[in-house]
Amino acid sequence: MKKNPLIIVFLSCLVLAAVILPAAQVEAPKKQEQKTYKVTFIELGSVRCIPCKKMMPIMEQIEKEYGDQVKVVFHDVWTKEGKPYATKHKIKLIPTQIFLDKEGKEYFRHVGFFPKDELVKVLKQQGVK
Repeated sequence: MKKNPLIIVFLSCLVLAAVILPAAQVEAPKKQEQKTYKVTFIELGSVRCIPCKKMMPIMEQIEKEYGDQVKVVFHDVWTKEGKPYATKHKIKLIPTQIFLDKEGKEYFRHVGFFPKDELVKVLKQQGVK
């Protein structure tokens, strides 16, 4: 039987294509979805400040109960890493709570210890349920 060189080249190309093409296909990076929150609750304080320490359990409760709607952020402004946030938000005393709407605009600010029931009222202003 006579082998046709054209068929051999064709079959060789098919085998190479079957091996090389799947390896060369790169999956497009999946766009990372960012969670949209109704409110961002920023607590500016310190782990060494007594009223700030009293806010810690409240922040944890808010995160646990409303975590799908409220993003809770804490910055220890008495540290090198946290100090720029004190400057950015122009705080004078701690603890300070800042509430941002879903567009990132401040809609409420409170200075001092903030009881949970009062804090929840502020969250509900933006439709948090």
